[in-house]
Amino acid sequence: MPIAIRHGASLSWEKQGDGPALILGAGLGGVGAYWAPNMAALTAHFTVYRFDQRGTGGSSREPVVSVEQMSADLIAVMDDAGLERAMYLGHSTGGAIGVATALDYPDRISAMMIYASTTHGDAYRRKILGLRSRLFGELGVAAYAGYSTLLLYPPYWINAHQEEIAASERAAPDQLGSADIQVSRFEAILNFDRRAELSRIAIPTLVVCAEDDILTPKYFSEEFVRLIPGARGHFVARGGHALSRTEPELFNEIAIEFFQGASTG
Repeated sequence: MPIAIRHGASLSWEKQGDGPALILGAGLGGVGAYWAPNMAALTAHFTVYRFDQRGTGGSSREPVVSVEQMSADLIAVMDDAGLERAMYLGHSTGGAIGVATALDYPDRISAMMIYASTTHGDAYRRKILGLRSRLFGELGVAAYAGYSTLLLYPPYWINAHQEEIAASERAAPDQLGSADIQVSRFEAILNFDRRAELSRIAIPTLVVCAEDDILTPKYFSEEFVRLIPGARGHFVARGGHALSRTEPELFNEIAIEFFQGASTG
């Protein structure tokens, strides 16, 4: 896979498909492989770019400083790919990266879908991520991966996908950095708060969240809709935090409709 270099850090990315450019940004796990269930549908309509965020996957295994740093990493990936402008779909932490990019590099993102993300780190989020941090540091990556499954997926999906979940949990050590790296990612998203600036975002924006998402509850998405001019919300009844994986056909339909409309003006 191609590698972009920024301030000495290696940033792994890949390109697939044909059509208008669409970048996919993953959540706290950080790896482009998160989007595997959606690639066939999305690459039929768009040229899709995926990347492994700093500290994860095939990118440099080093701590992050802030969401803004990860946004600058995204710009480095875009430059390496020769992308002047693109549409952007971000999940959770990836949604925050998109928001930071739309604010700090307003000419680079033409349309944005914020999926299951947060506007700031409140007491609820600090409690959840604090426990995730302790699990990783005190019990190890296996315990962390098992707890993450409970946060990402709703009960109906866990019951129906036990083998897939077991394989995903076994792969966690290869995708995640050390406990220190993951804690730095927790701190970056908890400290991210650009609510006072969201009125400056002037691109088509769709905010998507499942009603049963316990990791990034719906009220964050509702706040994005209130604060971003012209933003629309799309809320679905079930699917948990990983809606794109639990209900991929529905998610793909939502994303394709939005980005096709955005790409044709």
